[in-house]
Amino acid sequence: MSETSSLLSLRGVVKVYDTGEVPFTALRGIDLEVHTGEFVGIIGKSGSGKTTLINMITGIDHPTSGEIVVAGTRVHALSENELARWRGRTIGVVFQFFQLLPTLTVLENVLLPMDFCHMWTPRERTARAMYLLEQVELADQADKLPAALSGGQQQRAAIARALANDPPILAADEPTGNLDSKTAEAVFGLFEGLVQQHKTIIMVTHDNDLAQRVRRALHVSDGQIAEERVLRPRHGA
Repeated sequence: MSETSSLLSLRGVVKVYDTGEVPFTALRGIDLEVHTGEFVGIIGKSGSGKTTLINMITGIDHPTSGEIVVAGTRVHALSENELARWRGRTIGVVFQFFQLLPTLTVLENVLLPMDFCHMWTPRERTARAMYLLEQVELADQADKLPAALSGGQQQRAAIARALANDPPILAADEPTGNLDSKTAEAVFGLFEGLVQQHKTIIMVTHDNDLAQRVRRALHVSDGQIAEERVLRPRHGA
């Protein structure tokens, strides 16, 4: 892939859900290009299609029609098994409610993606997991279960887990939606630091203040990108 090509490309993506009597069209022909090192915010009202859009990008859901290409892979054409492996190596996903496994320690939660994708040796995995926990200031919580952590700590642990396999893209669905403003600011600061390290971040958010601080803000309405604002240049641009 050349330096000028997109890391992520959506072409004519449509998603229709069969809800019974009347099908519901969640996405209506989405076209989108995202390049390495961009911080993209997706904003919109509930039901606008923004979570469906990020689920298309991560392969959590399949488009009814259209093409999704991420890092040269035609995501829409992958089988479920192929998708799981591809996602584990290519996209780190961060959810609003953390989704850490409650019976595993924080360290074990971060190790899990590396184990699943057979990345690195067992010793290297532990060293990398501890390094990531240090980056999110949780190394001293490594042996605790998620329930022993605050919401902000759990979200930081979830970010460390999302980064476990060093994916080029981080996709976050309302990552600060369950946090107080101070903790949300800390998590957003982590994202800004990752962008400086050339990670690509796509973030769904209801927080208009945070949306004003990303490079690109996409406003989704009725399943379409109704507006796009470029708010600041890419680092090094």
